[in-house]
Formats: sequence, structure tokens, C-alpha cells
Amino acid sequence: MGKVTGFLEIDRQQQKFQPASDRIRHFGEFTIPLPDQEVARQATRCMDCGVPYCHGPTGCPVHNQIPDWNDLVYNGNWEEAARNLHSTNNFPEFTGRICPAPCEEACTLNLEDTPVSIKTIEQAIADKAYDLGMIVPEICDEKTGKKIAIVGSGPAGMAAAQQLARVGHDVHLFERHAHAGGLLRYGIPDFKMEKHLIDRRVEQMEAEGVIFHFNTDIGGNKPFAELQSEFDAVLLTGGAETPRDPGLEGLDMEGVHYAMPYLVQQNRRVGGESLGDEPEIWAGGKHVVVVGGGDTASDCVGTAFRQGALAVTQLDIRVVPPIREDKMMVWPYWPTKFRTSSSQAEGADREFQAATLGFVEEDGVLTHVKCVRVDEKRQPIAGEEFFIKADLAFIAIGFSGPKEEGLLAEAGDALQRDARANVLADEKSYKTSMDKVYAAGDIRRGQSLVVWAIREGRQAARSIDKDLMGETVLPR
Repeated sequence: MGKVTGFLEIDRQQQKFQPASDRIRHFGEFTIPLPDQEVARQATRCMDCGVPYCHGPTGCPVHNQIPDWNDLVYNGNWEEAARNLHSTNNFPEFTGRICPAPCEEACTLNLEDTPVSIKTIEQAIADKAYDLGMIVPEICDEKTGKKIAIVGSGPAGMAAAQQLARVGHDVHLFERHAHAGGLLRYGIPDFKMEKHLIDRRVEQMEAEGVIFHFNTDIGGNKPFAELQSEFDAVLLTGGAETPRDPGLEGLDMEGVHYAMPYLVQQNRRVGGESLGDEPEIWAGGKHVVVVGGGDTASDCVGTAFRQGALAVTQLDIRVVPPIREDKMMVWPYWPTKFRTSSSQAEGADREFQAATLGFVEEDGVLTHVKCVRVDEKRQPIAGEEFFIKADLAFIAIGFSGPKEEGLLAEAGDALQRDARANVLADEKSYKTSMDKVYAAGDIRRGQSLVVWAIREGRQAARSIDKDLMGETVLPR
């Protein structure tokens, strides 16, 4: 913990943002970090709460030892704080930027709506570790002679690869895109996390012995069967990329798109990658409607504003959540309450209790989105239909499971699936129904958070190492 009376003496502070009028003019990160002295003051607020729910199963999936590194920062020991943080999380500079921070919701001080600024402190520690030159390759002196293939270089695949390489395995990471990161690179906009952060981790991992195979689509230009014959273990971390079908007509209309192709295209544009033969999706000078109320929808909102959209409206089928949750009913779990993302704060119009009925076209081109008000049970209210002008509409209502083409099609029935079409594997062994094939991350658990992907990648690495070697020193 920090100072015993710190939470009584010091007000909560967190990173500030550039003004919306400035940040929508670029795609870079727009947070303004706190000075080290203020970060230490915020760490001081960590109290002797008895049971620190922040780093338990309700707060942090990777079990970051939050009270410990808060105390270390408070005492000025940034080096040890960084070592502590990295002992549970391979990539805290990722989670410190894009995790929604369930740890703060679980903080005891959140009972008074003033939780410790854990996310801000985590990012500060991670960035300070780089400033201090602490992030260097951790190269294993002895090789095991075991070869492991990992399919998918998102956070789950990267975390597993790094853990396995550090205990001496020969790790090959296969990625169908031109660069590592998965949806961390191609789905999350640069204004939330710049991609040089991924690149420098890739450099570290390559020095540790991880071999990246880019533009390699397993089940496409390289058969899945080859991995099974060439490697001692195969870990599937391909993510959940199939968009949920809204069941609406007109999805093939000009101007109607799923969210992810739009975000991927812009991230490629920012990264200097070619768009190939893809038709350009551009919001500049247009009225944009985003269907969905989650993070992906919010990312579409922020991207559209930066492209110069005239207006952006976000449709959310939910009833307007309460401004403040009932703490005694919800805490320390993640609550449903009214939240405004940085992208929404840039000027989006938000429509709650609004269901999408369809898309209106003229000569095959989108002109309006047809909507209807719904009741608390999400049933349409008669006579409450309305139309919103739209030149572009994005469907951002989540994902229904992993990509079916390629690897999963080749594996067929031999690779068992759960009721939600995810690859079936338990969260202890991460073994699938196929011999020496494992699965972790969104491909196993469904659409989830980056921090969950990192946890599953780390745990799957431990299971693989134990199965191959009979014992393991990797943490669970």
C-alpha cells in the first residue's frame, strides 16, 4: 500500500486529454501523461483495504499485484515496480492504454467514486521501464530442442510466444497479415495506441528467439496439417473475427459496412500499408451512423471524426444506464452505468433505446437508417419509427466467433467447438480435441479484452511447457 492516510489527503487525478478540437486533427495518441511526482502522489492513495479486490479475479485477469507496485512507486522505486508489473503482464504498455480498467471498478475507493488511478499508474510504470532501459531481451541460455508453432500474433499469441521462448523453446509465430499484433494493430485505432509500441516488443521477442512468419495464412497458403507434423505443439490464438449478423436487409448496399473492415483499412492507411484492391471507405464530408454501443462502435466514431465526418450518430439498443450504479449491489464487479468514451465526447449524438430496422437507399446508395424506439425489454414501440440521415453506416454489434475459413475449415470436425462456435478447450490445460493442439484467447473464450488474451496466452504457455518437459517454472 501507499501512505496510510493518502486517500484522505490527496484527490484522484488521472491523465488528461488534448482538447477534442485538437485531437480530431490527427491519429496519434492524445493523452497527456502525469508528471512522475503526481503519479507517485496518486499511488499514495492506495489504502490498506484488507482485501485488495483490484488484483483478484473480479479486478485484474492477469492478477497484477497492484498494491505492491503502487507502494513501490510511492517510495520512488520505479525499477522494482516495473519488475513487479512485468512479472504478471508481458505488455503493460498495451493494457495501460486500452484496458477498460476493471481493477478501478473493483477498487475499495470506488465505493466513493474515487478509485486509485491504477490504469494511469500502470502506463506510467510501463513507459518508465523503457525510459530506464529496463526492457531488454531475456535470452534463455539453454535450448530444449522442442519446436512450437503459434497461429496468430495478437496479444494472446505474443504473450505465449514470449513466455515459451524465455524457457528455451524454438517458437515460430505465424501471422497472416504483414505485421504482428492482430486486432491490437489492425482493429484498435492509433489514437488509442500507437503501433510502434508493438514493433518494439516484436524486436525484443525476435532477439529472444521468436521467429515471426508474416503473410502466412494457416489453412490458406500454408496447410494446417504441416504444423501438426513439423512441430511438437501448436497453439491457436487466431481471435474471434466473424462479425455478428444483425439480420437486416441491405447489408450489401453501398455505404453499409461492418465496423472492422473500416477500422482495419484506416489502420493500414496510418501504418503506410497498401489497401490493395479494397474499395475505400471514407467518412469525410458524410453523415455517419454507427449501430452498436460498445468499444468497437466508439472506435468507429473517433475514426469518422478524424476523417472529417459532418455528423456522427451512435445507436444503442439499451435503456440509458444509470449515472451511478448501486454500489452495494454491484461492487466489486464491473457495473452497467453511463459511460462516455473519449470518441463519444468529440461530438457524437447518442440515441438510446433505438433499434435498427433497416437501411433506406436511393439508386442502390444508402440515404437513411430506419430505426424504432424500444421498451425496456427491447421490444419495438408501435408508432415510434424514425429515420436518420446517413451516407455511411457501420455495424458494430460484436463478434460471433472465430473466422471459419482456412484453418478451421481444414481441421473440420476433428477440432471440436463449443455452443458458441469457439474452439473447445478448457482454461486449465488449454488442450483441444486434436492431439498436441492448444487454443487460447478469443478463439477459445470468444470476444473479450486484451488483458484476458494476455492471461490466456501466458497460461497456455505454461500448460504447453509442462506437457513437453514434464515440469515448468512458468507462472499460471
